[in-house]
Amino acid sequence: MPIVTTKLYQPRLRPNIVIRPRLIERLNEGLYHKLTLISAPAGFGKTTLVSAWAASIERAVAWLSLDEGENDPTGFLTYLIAALQTIVPTIGEGVLHALQASQPPPLETLLATLLNELVIITEPFVLVLDDYHVIEALAVDQALASFVEHLPPQMHLVITTREDPRLPLARLRARDHVTELRAADLRFTTSEAAAFLTQVMDLPLSAADIARLSDRTEGWIVGLQLAALSMQGHQDISGFIQTFAGDHRYIVDYLVEEVLQHQTAPLRNFLLQTSILDQLSGSLCDAVTGQQEGDAQLEALERGNYFVIPLDDTRHWYRYHHLFAEVLSAHLMAEQATLVSTLHRRASGWYEQHGSATYAIRHALSALDFERAADLIELAVPAMRRSRQDAILLGWFKALPDEVVHFRPVLSVGYAYALLSDGDLEGAEARLSAAERWLDTTADTNELAPAPSATTCSQPFDDVQESLQRRMVVVDEEEFRRLPGAIAIYRAARAQALGDGTNTMKYARRALSLVSEDDHLLRGPAVALLGLASWASGDLETAYQAFADGLVSVQRAGNLSDAISGTIALADIRIAQGRLHEAMRTYKRSLQEAIAPGEPVLRGTADLYVGMSELYREQNDLDTAWQHLLKSKELGERTGFPQNRSRWCVALARIREAQGDLDGALDLLHESERLYVRDFFPNVHPIAARVSRVWVAQGRLDEAFDWAREIGLSAHDAPCYLREFAHITLGRMLLAQSKSDCTEYSMLEAMELLERLLHAAEEGKRTGSIIEILMLQALAHQMQGAISAALVPLERALMLAQPEGYVRIFVDEGAAMAHLLEAAAKEGIATNYVSQLLVALGSAENRTPIKQGLIDPLSQRELNVLRLLATDLNGPQIADELVVSLNTVRTHTKNIYSKLGVNNRRAAVHRAEELDLL
Repeated sequence: MPIVTTKLYQPRLRPNIVIRPRLIERLNEGLYHKLTLISAPAGFGKTTLVSAWAASIERAVAWLSLDEGENDPTGFLTYLIAALQTIVPTIGEGVLHALQASQPPPLETLLATLLNELVIITEPFVLVLDDYHVIEALAVDQALASFVEHLPPQMHLVITTREDPRLPLARLRARDHVTELRAADLRFTTSEAAAFLTQVMDLPLSAADIARLSDRTEGWIVGLQLAALSMQGHQDISGFIQTFAGDHRYIVDYLVEEVLQHQTAPLRNFLLQTSILDQLSGSLCDAVTGQQEGDAQLEALERGNYFVIPLDDTRHWYRYHHLFAEVLSAHLMAEQATLVSTLHRRASGWYEQHGSATYAIRHALSALDFERAADLIELAVPAMRRSRQDAILLGWFKALPDEVVHFRPVLSVGYAYALLSDGDLEGAEARLSAAERWLDTTADTNELAPAPSATTCSQPFDDVQESLQRRMVVVDEEEFRRLPGAIAIYRAARAQALGDGTNTMKYARRALSLVSEDDHLLRGPAVALLGLASWASGDLETAYQAFADGLVSVQRAGNLSDAISGTIALADIRIAQGRLHEAMRTYKRSLQEAIAPGEPVLRGTADLYVGMSELYREQNDLDTAWQHLLKSKELGERTGFPQNRSRWCVALARIREAQGDLDGALDLLHESERLYVRDFFPNVHPIAARVSRVWVAQGRLDEAFDWAREIGLSAHDAPCYLREFAHITLGRMLLAQSKSDCTEYSMLEAMELLERLLHAAEEGKRTGSIIEILMLQALAHQMQGAISAALVPLERALMLAQPEGYVRIFVDEGAAMAHLLEAAAKEGIATNYVSQLLVALGSAENRTPIKQGLIDPLSQRELNVLRLLATDLNGPQIADELVVSLNTVRTHTKNIYSKLGVNNRRAAVHRAEELDLL
């Protein structure tokens, strides 16, 4: 992403500014807090004050002047890192690399990664975000809020804004983390106004005139400045001061008009016509105005205090004060409205010549020159796609009239990409179809096959253009030639998002037939999509091989983070195949690449730790499993994929289950559902099914069967891999119902269902499912008193599980499984392995609840909350520690108070000590 370096310059100060020691001292005191917020309307000297203060302190200062472009999360983070790199040039390189991925992690995650890197800066420093009010994107606000919460102690953040940002200011105030300066603080005092008017503006005013003018403007700095400029053309200054009053907008309109009336025609035109520009340089101003004195005019305006702010050390770039520019623009529309489009078109041409596509497009759109804008956007799409500036790209497309996009197939496909990134699957299909019709037309015109194919775009480009020059518009020849392959890729991705495996495969194969062998950027996703479709269908080995091949292309294209994402998928497939050791090797090998010495930690590293934790849990090494989750939590907000937080909660929930804390497991699973983010991977272990399994363990069968009815799950369904986990869950429910109600029908339904599921799993060579189904069949026979029959599927399950080190899959079944294993031991079945499982079952059974001496004992989760109530942690911190919501903590606390017969925290802790519950 090209960086406009002038946005990173700290505005330079004029030599004769008014020194404001009272405010400088406030800012110095603020250094001991996390955040300084300077919030006031336009014209109160926010930027000037911070610039003067930054120049006076001994800390390094990184500066970022924001504009509308940073509403795109990618743009915001890119510029934020660019600003920080003015202090440490290598900071954030890993994050910038992650932004290039086809599916970058959330902005909040990337900001957290950046925070982790900032720790290496040992000296105190300041980051200034100037003009934050231009940020309207909620995603940026939310990510910045998390960023502020976790700032390293050596970093201080300063935000200047016209309106309060959407940050948790109340919490920051309560914790004494923020210093605030507002309009009342920034207003010039009478003495400051006197210094400004007499020393800076060089006006011979009496003390009475100064006091009156200060009173009229209420210390509003821009009002004083405009008044001073206006008075330079008046003989009766005292009379002039009496002539204006009212709100700030009225004052500005009036005073700017006064200023403009006293300028020469060339200077007046210069001011009005250049007001369309966000940034000013002599060359750019000359291109817009058609004059030849841009540099001299800007220097003269700066000397005359005409609201021109220098943006760099060489005074090559400037900008107008925002409020001044707004009023100039209003006068331009009133006086030269017919010229505005021409001015924007000239600016667009200048920016195009100087390599700034973003500004060239922005001005072309402002000029309503949509054909030109469309040309520029078409050329910019590949770079914008690579830098993941999807939000900006989508905004450009939406600004174009449909009739302009309609005749541009390359633009239509680019639009489809932006819509897919935004989740608009139907809109994306419409754009792909529109582009495809042009390819059909191209083929017909040249007497080729009507279906899009590689041949369609292999004809001479000039011939295509000549035959369709009156209808189709193509600017980017290379992108045009790649259209059939790109359309097929996007169609495959759309189908995968819809769960349509048939069309995923159809379009992915079409893409491979159209894409060249060395086009790894397209071949990788096409092959990977084939793998995903096979995975969803239950053909795991085909899925594994296809996905692995796709990863090779992805790595050749340089997308290392995407390769880690693929590693997680490969490990999940191996786990489903019952190949746990290979899954662990896959995780460890990828982890070595992700945390290479001297290199930034790659996105996805946190997910690797979660996957390894699940494997350690299955081996019954709960301590190591928990340590891996702690490591993932440490990295998760910084190097996790969108699914990381949800997967993390599921992994901890399963540890809680193993520890007998079923309430805690449910809390975590509900939190996981809240955090779940859908991606292209098939959801073969839906969280709702895991919740139902916990309900079964708790004896809450009615709730479990309600879930099955809601999703239309029946024991008579045809087996389907995407529902295999849910159907096995239903089998557990039916066995529990049979045991509870002593009903033969439920048992028969369960046995028939398990048999059909076993046959389907065997066909798909899904050993993980086979082991669980066999184990459930054994338990079903045991419930009927047929121990010999139970040992047949149990022995087979043990034979499959022993080489891979399965433990928890048996241990989680509790006493019933212990009796079966004892019977197996007597028959000499897998003696050593069975002994190991019985030892694990013994330690699990020995986890007896604390004898509480209460009529209504506390649950395991309530005991956990009670222990934390005895610490100094507050409610939100307890929620963070337990990874649940604050409302959940409050519900548990209320139950604890009720069971202990108390009404406050101190009494609860005292009562718990009496009962030896802590």
